[in-house]
Amino acid sequence: MSLRVLIVDDNAAFLAAARVLLEREGMSVAGVASTAADALREAEQLEPELVLVDLSLAHESGFELARRLVQANGAGERAVVLISTHAEADFAELIAESPAKGFLSKSALSADALRQIVDGGWAPGPPAA
Repeated sequence: MSLRVLIVDDNAAFLAAARVLLEREGMSVAGVASTAADALREAEQLEPELVLVDLSLAHESGFELARRLVQANGAGERAVVLISTHAEADFAELIAESPAKGFLSKSALSADALRQIVDGGWAPGPPAA
C-alpha cells in the first residue's frame, strides 16, 4: 500500500532525509511544510492520506497542529502521526490525549512502521514512572 504523505517539521535536513527514506521505501511524499500555516494549506491542497507532524515546530505546538488537521479533515480518512526526537514517554499523556493516530520516534521512522500505525497496530507505550 502506497500512502501519500505530508511531512511537517521545522528542520530542513530532517525533511529532506525523511522524504528520501520514505520514497525509497515505497511511499509517495506529496509535500513538506515547516510551519503550522503551511501544513494546513498543504493538507487542504494535496489531500494526503497521512501527515507526519513534529511535536515541536519552532514556536508552534505539534499537538495543536494535529488537532487542527484532524478537525479540518472532518470525517475523512487522513491519519496524523506525531514524530519527535524525544522519547514517547516524555509526552505520553499528551500523545494519548491527542487525536493523532500514533507516535513514532524520528530514529524509528520507516514506511513499515507508519503503515503499522495507520493500520491500527500502534498502542501508546507505558507512561514514565
